[in-house]
Amino acid sequence: MKEREVCDVFQYDQQKVIDVREQLHEVEGVSQIFKALADETRLKIIFALSKSELCVCDVATIIESSTAAASHHLRHLKKHGLAKSRKEGKMVFYTIDDHHVTVLLEQAIAHSKEKK
Repeated sequence: MKEREVCDVFQYDQQKVIDVREQLHEVEGVSQIFKALADETRLKIIFALSKSELCVCDVATIIESSTAAASHHLRHLKKHGLAKSRKEGKMVFYTIDDHHVTVLLEQAIAHSKEKK
């Protein structure tokens, strides 16, 4: 029979609970980053942008989609602070917004490889 993974008695460490509750505000808004990255297409785009600055057409070709679909995903990533853009003439180029996004992606990939 499988053992239940819950406490048999409800008893908690009051000081630990207080300490952690005081720090919970630090995770506010973080779920939006993970929601944005939970979409496999956007995750592929972030991976591509971690390798190079890319125009919308490059991204569309990499993810095998229309430029409209790629642009939609890129706007979503930009809205959540994961990517940024710059316009050069008639072209729009995207990059990762800051190195934390790349580190997060690298850590997730490393974790995924460890679990295989």
